Amino acid sequence: MKKVFKMEDLDCANCAAKMEDAIGRLNGVKSVRINFISQKFTLDASDDLFEGVLTEAKKIVKKIEPDCAILA
Repeated sequence: MKKVFKMEDLDCANCAAKMEDAIGRLNGVKSVRINFISQKFTLDASDDLFEGVLTEAKKIVKKIEPDCAILA
């Protein structure tokens, strides 16, 4: 399943790259792309694991940039 979400308060392109790397290592992730300019988060993950992956991705985003959020 592939879905695109809006991000809020993503202030750093370097942080976006760190988030991509960490989220990409989660079990079930096929691909992840964070566009710093458009503030878009694209996640492609296994259908049966998607919600769990999204929950973990949100935690990773908060850990790297506490003011940032994935709007889902």
